[in-house]
Amino acid sequence: MNSSVAGIPLIIEASLNGSAKKSQNPSVPYTDDEIVEQAVACMEAGAALIHNHTEEPIIGGSGQLDVELYAGAWRKLLAIRPDAILTPTMPVGQEGVPVETRYSHVVKLAEEGIIAQGLCDPGTFNLAMLDEDGLFSDSTYLYKNDMHDSRYYVETCRRLNIGLSISVFEPGFIRYIMAYVRAGKMPPGGLVKFYFSAPSMPCGLLPTATALDAYLELIEGSNLPWLVSSFGDDCVGCGLAEEAIKRGGHVQVGLEPYTESGVTGGRVPTNLELVLEVVALAEKYDRPIATPAQAAQILNLPTYPVAYGQRH
Repeated sequence: MNSSVAGIPLIIEASLNGSAKKSQNPSVPYTDDEIVEQAVACMEAGAALIHNHTEEPIIGGSGQLDVELYAGAWRKLLAIRPDAILTPTMPVGQEGVPVETRYSHVVKLAEEGIIAQGLCDPGTFNLAMLDEDGLFSDSTYLYKNDMHDSRYYVETCRRLNIGLSISVFEPGFIRYIMAYVRAGKMPPGGLVKFYFSAPSMPCGLLPTATALDAYLELIEGSNLPWLVSSFGDDCVGCGLAEEAIKRGGHVQVGLEPYTESGVTGGRVPTNLELVLEVVALAEKYDRPIATPAQAAQILNLPTYPVAYGQRH
């Protein structure tokens, strides 16, 4: 046991679906009832944060998400668990679709009092999958967030008085956030999410202790809370979750990162099983599991609980 982290509450985020399909795993949730049932189960097991997508595409779609597809499930969830900390996704940047349109569902969810945390993807990377030759396909897709968009995410969350879920797919994404930190202009409620990825993915660092240390060097002195996730790999099985836990960080697991690009071995877990594995691992390092209220305090969320239905 690492005595330096013993007693530090561990935040677990359950990322329920992403682009995973039921053909890959029958337990992937998409209907309102499925989202609510699995979110409640994961929260009862220890997850303080819930992230999910709707069935609308974030790549190649209209560039705008239907806010009601989120709100329908989340209103039901908040009626059961008013302490839930919820975070949506957003469409990838594309020509002809302004950032205000791509982010409009986030604004509406915050204004209705459903979310206490928006999202910020402060960077761009090439988006492709491996072809039959083992090469990345000649895709023209970009996971695009330019500097204008990135500024909009941060400042809109500040205006809405909600925290920021900060996606880090590449080291350069951190440089943008650290500029805010150094300038003393970082709004409260930021959570840095280090997204590591398997070799089959076209972005990010491999899920290793060395790579994690490199990321931690980039945020040194910021005091920003952080978590790890491993796309296309088993975050617990590959050892990344343990490396984060023993360094005082936090962990995201779920069928989104687990199923992305396919984890080998033939295992078909549930979201609940993946959360419980992190809970068991936390016991090894004497780290209690953070409740949503404790997570909100650690993250310094400016609005919590969301008080759904009281912001009209």
